[in-house]
Amino acid sequence: MSAAQFPIRRTLDLGPDGTIEYISLAESLANLVGVPLERVPRVVRILAASLLQHWDRSGISATVLNALVRGDRNSGMEIPFLPSRVLLQDFTGVPCIVDLAALRSAVQRRGGDPRSVEPLIPVDLVIDHSVQLDFTSRPDALARNMELEFARNRERYVFLRWGRRAFSKLRVIPPGLGICHQVNMEYLAAVVHRVPVEANRWLAIPDTLVGTDSHTTMVNSLGVLGWGVGGIEAEAAMLGHPIPLAVPRVVGVRLIGALPPGTTATDAALTLTQRLRKENVVDCLVEFFGPGVASLAVEDRAPLSNMAPEYGATCGWFPIDEATLRYLRLTGRPVDQVALVEAYAKAQGLWHDAHDPVPAYDRIVEFDLSAVEPSVAGPRRPHDRMPLREVGDTFDRALVDADRSRGYGLDSTAIADDPHGVPQHPGHGAVVIASITSCTNTSNPSLLIAAGLVAKKAADAGLSVRPWVKASLAPGSRAATAFLQQAHLLEPLERLGFHVAAYGCATCIGNSGPLDPELERQIRSHGWVVAAVLSGNRNFEGRIHPVVRANYLCSPPLVVAYALRGTVRGDLTSDPIGVGADGRPRYLRDVWPSAEEIAQVLRSAVRPEDFRAAYEHVERYSPQWAELPELASEVYEWDPNSTYIREPPFVQHLPDEPPGLQDIERAAILGWFGDFVTTDHISPAGTIPPDSPAGRYLRERGVPSDQLNTYGARRGNHEVMMRGTFGNVRLRNRLVDCEGNWTLVIPTGQRMSFYDAAMEYRRLGIPLVIVAGAMYGAGSSRDWAAKGTALLGVRAVIAQSFERIHRSNLVEMGVLPLTFQPGESADTHGWTGRERITIRGLNELSPWATVTAQVEREDGSIVSVRLRAAIANRQELEFLRQGGILPHVFRHLLSV
Repeated sequence: MSAAQFPIRRTLDLGPDGTIEYISLAESLANLVGVPLERVPRVVRILAASLLQHWDRSGISATVLNALVRGDRNSGMEIPFLPSRVLLQDFTGVPCIVDLAALRSAVQRRGGDPRSVEPLIPVDLVIDHSVQLDFTSRPDALARNMELEFARNRERYVFLRWGRRAFSKLRVIPPGLGICHQVNMEYLAAVVHRVPVEANRWLAIPDTLVGTDSHTTMVNSLGVLGWGVGGIEAEAAMLGHPIPLAVPRVVGVRLIGALPPGTTATDAALTLTQRLRKENVVDCLVEFFGPGVASLAVEDRAPLSNMAPEYGATCGWFPIDEATLRYLRLTGRPVDQVALVEAYAKAQGLWHDAHDPVPAYDRIVEFDLSAVEPSVAGPRRPHDRMPLREVGDTFDRALVDADRSRGYGLDSTAIADDPHGVPQHPGHGAVVIASITSCTNTSNPSLLIAAGLVAKKAADAGLSVRPWVKASLAPGSRAATAFLQQAHLLEPLERLGFHVAAYGCATCIGNSGPLDPELERQIRSHGWVVAAVLSGNRNFEGRIHPVVRANYLCSPPLVVAYALRGTVRGDLTSDPIGVGADGRPRYLRDVWPSAEEIAQVLRSAVRPEDFRAAYEHVERYSPQWAELPELASEVYEWDPNSTYIREPPFVQHLPDEPPGLQDIERAAILGWFGDFVTTDHISPAGTIPPDSPAGRYLRERGVPSDQLNTYGARRGNHEVMMRGTFGNVRLRNRLVDCEGNWTLVIPTGQRMSFYDAAMEYRRLGIPLVIVAGAMYGAGSSRDWAAKGTALLGVRAVIAQSFERIHRSNLVEMGVLPLTFQPGESADTHGWTGRERITIRGLNELSPWATVTAQVEREDGSIVSVRLRAAIANRQELEFLRQGGILPHVFRHLLSV
């Protein structure tokens, strides 16, 4: 077939809306590679459509397409993925724009045109991560928190306004509208795009994206293919560089049955997360299919897709069907757009019917929705799900068994001294934070309405939240508040203290704000292990609040119930949650709404006009945004005294030629970690402690201790972030006998902070490595976990296994990821953490090659250990040889 004939285009008839062209997947695949479309998983069909759209680009050929659609991983093919757009949030987005600004500055210094640094595809940045919950349980909480947000982040927001003006394809959505993933679902996502071909001709293409937040996968519930990447990878995509993918493994999850009465989509998401973690779907594309798909509304699919990073998958994708169209209509999408989505999906084989032939998945996992029961996950990991009835016993056993040596064991203090068994005082297991928050569950009207109905029944009975509970409501969008108001359920939530405190990530990202100082003093002095319950997606150690050790994920109505009872001890399903005004105890069954009650409210309260109104004028919710100055320069004028925005060092003073992969000679181990060290452990997002290296740096520059803000808000300053790397208060480094930001400088035997130790090793001229267990780098997509690691001087990370995004981020920062052989670890090799590691021949490395490390023990003996280079493809190898993706992009810009 000649190039002129390929790809094959056809025309869709949209009725009164005319026609639109599309590239026929079925015909193109049949003619070019001889593969029938029905055999190809739908997520792969979308990737194939992207290849066909960019067919004239170098690197895209019939050989690449053939390997993709046949799932031929032995081919070694790299699939160049060019998403149609990029989604950013402000914590990860500010560093992206800082890096683009730094590229402009560097290009200008080399005599180039700084305007060559310009996004080539649309980029949306939603400011949602910065707001902190200083004020809750009061009518003016939202206004007060937004005032503080602008006071704390003025310099960052001025910088983003510069970026919005400097980069033509960058759209910035100001604070106060909602969480980026919910805004994406309700407003930004098109499902199918119309792109101009020439005058009066348009081409329909699937909506695809990458986002600098791991929960970008939530939009998979809408039939949009997207996932989280590191910021530096997103920057390359913005500048037109394809994201190289290995031929993907696709796991089909066959859904059967329907959720039973009394359960929620949150329960299904937590159960699925536990199940798929056991199935090991890391780095896989998960595609849902089967008869159970039709039983889930898009709003119920969203939590399952959102949690894909928690079960380790690249995505958790739902196909397009009638539920998709209902959601698009419900959220106020134009009629012609809904018609286009339906016509395109049916023409391209993206439409789902339970009777369709089953595609050729790599494997199939069956998940029975009817077996789901009320669930909670915790206290440290999202996949540690348990039935609701077992939470109290599990907490007590964990406290006794795991923490007795630390003095936290249960004493004779009863759960409560009330005759009804309702807690009257805080203690072990006390719920001190109860937060309805996060994109995961506040995107779902039925979950919020269920929470409102629990609150109404409880408030009407005279129940109240326990006095030590900090209650908060942070909806994912303004539309959520609208339907709560329409249902007359916002007022009962407020009566219990769940006033709207923010439209942002809030507690889920760790911005839970301060606890009552006296309560915090008691927690510390008594050594209480207290709890947070939140309707979020992550509960890693040290993430929610520094003094809260047990964190539980659950549905919004359960958050309300736990706030009423005030403890995670006992059994929420059978113990009283409170005592009514009539002196009688009330139980969860007394306030839990039926499916019929929820459905009745949904029919009258959730309206398309409320969604349209929420997004008509997105800047009206934060008038402070319009009052900020807007700089007009093409190149950002860096302020050397700024503590928020500094020119990063990644492309400064680069040699013209790449350095290549240099050998590692007698590297010391900076940190030795166990399993499931998350990116929260590596690069925390929460409050900066005054006595930390980052806190000292800021105080030395005149920042008062009460204005240090958070690591997340300071991500535009590399000096702060490298000092905060490995700064989580719950980090456990096996080189020292305490938690927190501490390690051992082996040559001197001194205990120092990670930053100070790294600087001492740099002074001594000793390179560094990190050693870890399984699932290293789980959790958030934050690129600073890799950037900080690189700036500390770490040359390689040796782990039993990596989570997908962090492994990629390490490569893109020039840090070599290495894995032990299967069944091996630092322990099986008898390491003590005091070894010196030498790895040679790295400049001859190839993807997934075996390398030999010479390990010098303390007694001077040397043993060889075989490791595997966790490099996925030749493009990643090139990033390592260039010193990272940003130097690679910079040299490319200078060469064109």
